[in-house]
Amino acid sequence: MDEIIKELQALNIGIVKQNEPLSQYTTMKIGGPADLFIEPSSVESLQKVMGIIKAHNINWRAIGRGSNLLVSDKGIEGVVIRLGADLAEVEINGDKVKVGGGYSLVSLATMISKKGLSGLEFASGIPGSVGGAVYMNAGAHGSDISKILTKAHILFEDGMMEWLSNEEMEFSYRTSILQKKRPGIVVEAVFKLAHGDRTEIVKTMQKNKDYRKETQPWNFPCAGSIFRNPLPSFAGRLIEEAGLKGFSIGGAKISEMHGNFIVNAGNATAQDVLDVIQHVKDTIFDLYQIKMETEVEIIGRK
Repeated sequence: MDEIIKELQALNIGIVKQNEPLSQYTTMKIGGPADLFIEPSSVESLQKVMGIIKAHNINWRAIGRGSNLLVSDKGIEGVVIRLGADLAEVEINGDKVKVGGGYSLVSLATMISKKGLSGLEFASGIPGSVGGAVYMNAGAHGSDISKILTKAHILFEDGMMEWLSNEEMEFSYRTSILQKKRPGIVVEAVFKLAHGDRTEIVKTMQKNKDYRKETQPWNFPCAGSIFRNPLPSFAGRLIEEAGLKGFSIGGAKISEMHGNFIVNAGNATAQDVLDVIQHVKDTIFDLYQIKMETEVEIIGRK
């Protein structure tokens, strides 16, 4: 690893840290150290990083704002790449918005709403990055990224960059080709929006924000929805009907506000969260014969 660090520092590619705790980069405030943590200073730097990763055959993974992640207490082997402010430029051209993968989705939704552009109202309370949102086809309030994305600029692990169209992204419920077939990093995204009444758009945005504040426990560290909805049922409703709200193990607790949220109620470990997840899975299957699948990404050493 020392040799790799020297190579990276010689290239002056941005922030490089060894054994960096990931708890400070996730919304759940949980996670052990990354062997190597890198925050590239540009797209070119990101490409150089990927080249070194490929040359040394190192495990890697990208993170944005850490809002849909549960990182192991033992940390992550290899390299963690974080897209930060240096990959967060925005360009608006009529009803098209081109934005860097490191940009905050909430900030983008707020900014374009004030310009009278409609289509991202659903994202007003999703605390992730644009790259992460495209990667997992983030959605809420009956809409998602697949409804507005025109194309995404992806850096693949072989070092090649390619624009993928909406169809080529192979979006489905909370997933994309980047999870299923071709691991890559969303460097940029282009969204096609619609001109609308600014007052109405802002009003809808505020309504969605208020709904989240009233129904979801964002005053505690959490990762968002833990389970995928086993349609036509809803995860939160099943968990509530099973009497599991408030159930806790260690510092991890099922929210009293919303059954599909597990909060860090105080010094929770990733293992605490995993134990709560398993308890929910066992209980729901015993009661309803429904297999619950996690929406949150669980990553890192076992």
